[in-house]
Amino acid sequence: MRSQHGFTLVEVLVALVIMATMAAMSWRGLDALTKTREVAQHRLAQTARLQTVLDQWETDLRALQDSKSEVPPLSFDGGTLTLTRATPDGLQVVVWSLREGTVYRWASAPLRTLNEVIGERQRGQQALAQRNQALRALEGVAGWQFYCFRGNAWSNCLSSADEVPDQAPIPKNALPSGLRMQMQFAPGAGLNGSLVREIELAAP
Repeated sequence: MRSQHGFTLVEVLVALVIMATMAAMSWRGLDALTKTREVAQHRLAQTARLQTVLDQWETDLRALQDSKSEVPPLSFDGGTLTLTRATPDGLQVVVWSLREGTVYRWASAPLRTLNEVIGERQRGQQALAQRNQALRALEGVAGWQFYCFRGNAWSNCLSSADEVPDQAPIPKNALPSGLRMQMQFAPGAGLNGSLVREIELAAP
């Protein structure tokens, strides 16, 4: 009759080492898969957020309204885009601003008089200066620039009409026929590189 014997201690230890190695490899694979999924979900959420912001931005611009006053319907100071748009209940001031890597949007209630428009433009700037969390539109933006299409040419919206070569002077407050936005994204923000978006505006 053959004698029976179990596993030796060395065999058990080898088996445990192999199982532990396989478990560690499986865990690393699952961890990498989880992180990859989280990154993909973050980028997807950022892309969806960006599309929402762009849709709202275009909606604001397509409703631009010239109040026929010294208040320009559209102005850009390097960091803040301020515009006056039409609503069914009156004029509305909308301010888009880039501050410390975050784009904010502020909108006033419907307005009836020019003095209200002027006052709300100032109030919008003050609200944005306070970094109101409720006004956050998009994060991870390193910089942006706007170009106005006037006189059959693009020029920096910060430039005056007299600085555009080979063009007759155009009133500074004149509504451009087009607007181009160039937006640069910060590294690690879930959005890569830069974005250029152009929109045709109502004829001045």
